[in-house]
Amino acid sequence: MSRTSASPPTAGSEVSAVPAGSDVSAVKADSALTHGLKQRHLSMIALGGVIGAGLFVGSGAGIASAGPSIVVAYAISGLLVMFVMRMLGEMSAANPASGSFSVHAERAIGPWAGFTAGWAFWVLLCVAVGLEGIGAAKIVTGWLPGTPEWAWVALFMAVFLGTNLAAVKNFGEFEFWFASLKVVAITLFLVLGVLAILGVLPGTDAPGGANLRGDGGFLPNGSNGFIIGLLASVFAYGGLETVTIAAAESENPVRGVAKAVRTAMWRIALFYVGSMAVIVTLVPWDDPKVATVGPFYATLDHLGISGAAEIMNVVILIALLSAMNANIYGASRMACSLVARGQGPKRLGRVSSGVPRNAVLVSSVFGLLCVLLSYWRPDDVFPWLLNMIGAVILVVWIFIAVSQLLLRRRLEREAPEKLVVRMWLFPVGTLIALAAMAGIFLLMLRQPDTRDQLLATGALTVVLAVIGVVRQRRAAAVKN
Repeated sequence: MSRTSASPPTAGSEVSAVPAGSDVSAVKADSALTHGLKQRHLSMIALGGVIGAGLFVGSGAGIASAGPSIVVAYAISGLLVMFVMRMLGEMSAANPASGSFSVHAERAIGPWAGFTAGWAFWVLLCVAVGLEGIGAAKIVTGWLPGTPEWAWVALFMAVFLGTNLAAVKNFGEFEFWFASLKVVAITLFLVLGVLAILGVLPGTDAPGGANLRGDGGFLPNGSNGFIIGLLASVFAYGGLETVTIAAAESENPVRGVAKAVRTAMWRIALFYVGSMAVIVTLVPWDDPKVATVGPFYATLDHLGISGAAEIMNVVILIALLSAMNANIYGASRMACSLVARGQGPKRLGRVSSGVPRNAVLVSSVFGLLCVLLSYWRPDDVFPWLLNMIGAVILVVWIFIAVSQLLLRRRLEREAPEKLVVRMWLFPVGTLIALAAMAGIFLLMLRQPDTRDQLLATGALTVVLAVIGVVRQRRAAAVKN
């Protein structure tokens, strides 16, 4: 595998930011992988990637803080996510790569940027695998009391390790059915909710706007409560990036990415904003169940749906297992792409029968280590690890926006036919998105909990960036 090399990018020079051989290395890495994902797999990965445990569980804290205004919070953060996905879609449709935004950052800014964005995202996915395993195990031990949590985590890890070590089509099939079940569940919830709001669901009366105006009004906790809800909503959207990683192993990467990005708007509007609107219209925002057991359970229970708790536990379990599977896949492909571009140990990037098995194994082991730390060091190391990944997704989004800002002009000049997907209102739309991200960073600094996350993530990013710059300069010195 070729090693990348480049001089640090100079101001006003786009071409100098592209490391020699970086595109070739990325293409070689992807050509070694199989193209076993069908269009139906990719479509459902894109659709199901929107519906995660963050929506089903994490939204409760946002509602408890923002009240009915959580609908506006999700709409604002959803608009930002649409812009990010549009930018990522533009670059990924033009140059599909399993390294996704890491490859784009390397092409636009330099190897250090690809290194920083890629490895930060890898750490995020691996830690998330461990957290999702713990969450899934807690649900199962609730059904089977007395069974050890660690055993269930180990079982889930073993299943998805086996799935990802085999052909990529196995991953695709798992995600297809997981995503299908999540889509059916959220669709049924929305249908029942709308019927209840209209007063045509048997046993329910139309609530009107009582829950939207009562108990403190639309903004019960003022601007501070809205800010907390807004920050909670931003991080609920994580996982959408996986579809651009998976596209490189699909039958038609360009068409797959283009379709996924173009349908992102209605998916976000329907599943996230629509769900929040249904919940706060039907259930008082300060109902204790919203924060303690989850807003979806609270809504189903309010509607008199028998077995609401168990229904939601099954749905959340599916969401967690789906995320585990997808994150092991995403982490392994990102690591494989980084290594192919000379940004990691070569052994990690070895591909066997079209699968980067060493990367799958190491990513899974790192996730399992995070689980063990939750038992061994629950009061110091584990919380530090959680804080460290708290704002990684925002760092990744900034790299995406800056990369798109730099690469768009180059594409227009060198290969305009590759602009199958175009960013809205370019360059104004990209600059607005960057300003919004900067605003979110400032809001995080205001809140004690998110401030710790921001500082820890900042430390991780700086360390990776320094390592990346040192590696880039050494590679440039060797070349010269």
